[in-house]
Amino acid sequence: MTQAATAAVRKQIVVEAPQERAFTVFTQNFGDFKPREHNIMQSPIAMTVFEPQVGGHIVDIAEDGSECRWARVLAYEPYERVVFSWDIGPDWQIVTDPDNASEVEVRFIAESPRRTRVELEHRNIDRHGPGWEAVRDGIATDQGWPLYLDRYAALINEGS
Repeated sequence: MTQAATAAVRKQIVVEAPQERAFTVFTQNFGDFKPREHNIMQSPIAMTVFEPQVGGHIVDIAEDGSECRWARVLAYEPYERVVFSWDIGPDWQIVTDPDNASEVEVRFIAESPRRTRVELEHRNIDRHGPGWEAVRDGIATDQGWPLYLDRYAALINEGS
């Protein structure tokens, strides 16, 4: 297996929702399923905002008003896919050089008028440099992307 192949994490989930709703809930309600305990700020997270356009960010806003812009929106294609950077390095600090950030692509594939497969690929993790394997291993565990997707599916089901 090549380093490029090992420098990616792929997860998927099928939700009982039309493609448009699956996309909209993911982007508009990102802060409702993102684990608040996934926080690199000093103050607890009050909310997380997904800015829905290329050039936007995913921003954690803390209870004390401080902000952490930990992702940049690289592609925003309703209702097909979104791509955003992962600007958090192996030391759990913000990566300031975009060339050292990995990226996450989320695709929304209609399986039927009421069912959507959500495919998530977190790739180029080796761009984080030494220690990148810790990022890969962390996001692949049950407390990483599977937790996000489980909470996302529960949110979709609440609105059914």
